[in-house]
Amino acid sequence: MSLKAILFDLDDTLLWDDRSVAEAFTATCEAAVRQYPQLKATELEASVRKEARAMYESFDTFPFTKMIGINPFEALWGNFSEGEDENFVKLRSLAPGYRTAAWTKGLLALGIDDAELGQVLGELFPKERRARPIVYDDTFALLDALKGNYKLLLLTNGSPDLQKEKIAGVPKLAAYFDEIIISGQFGEGKPAISIFQHAMKLLNISPNDGLMVGDKLTTDILGSNRVGMRNVWINHHEVVRSNEIIPTYEIKDVGELMAIIENLALRSA
Repeated sequence: MSLKAILFDLDDTLLWDDRSVAEAFTATCEAAVRQYPQLKATELEASVRKEARAMYESFDTFPFTKMIGINPFEALWGNFSEGEDENFVKLRSLAPGYRTAAWTKGLLALGIDDAELGQVLGELFPKERRARPIVYDDTFALLDALKGNYKLLLLTNGSPDLQKEKIAGVPKLAAYFDEIIISGQFGEGKPAISIFQHAMKLLNISPNDGLMVGDKLTTDILGSNRVGMRNVWINHHEVVRSNEIIPTYEIKDVGELMAIIENLALRSA
């Protein structure tokens, strides 16, 4: 089996989204602590995350956002300005109130009744998140090594405008890819078979020609397994997995990927 194309997930595969979000929460919560010194930033973050998740899951848009792959904390800074599905129109309307309510309720759960501060924090968090487009140390060295030798495709779940903004936040990233697929534009998200079939059609490859690389078993690995494509699970946190979803390869960070690709090239030579 020859390797002709590599499909990459975006968030927490090439971009360090978890860190960007965590740092944005810290900066925003510290702003609240300056106004209410009795607060602890870590406790406020946990409270806001809890309230945001509960509210997000209560919206009638939740089944759609789960299918497309938009999480509650992306909705704390996304505008949902693109997307043809009616759910994006609803999300566009819900987002400003959701941001304010998540922070206001998070404060209230800790004994701080201050809706004005909740609104301020709700608008501060998006600014702090946008200021942090963080990539992993090995991302560009890897892409430099692969570009020109393999077809490269970015396959990301999420809202079209938000994923485009993440990509644009790292200006030289997009140029590495022959194709970019965003689930919110396509209409279904990973692990749907259809989005992987669409990717293979764009690349003009069979499943045996491709390799999917991503950090989520339930989307990247499950979806590529379903179409019979080899895959690499980036297990950043050394999670002990069950045998329900089994990756072809497992690594701890993206810097270990090149050794796998070189080995596959040798085997197919």
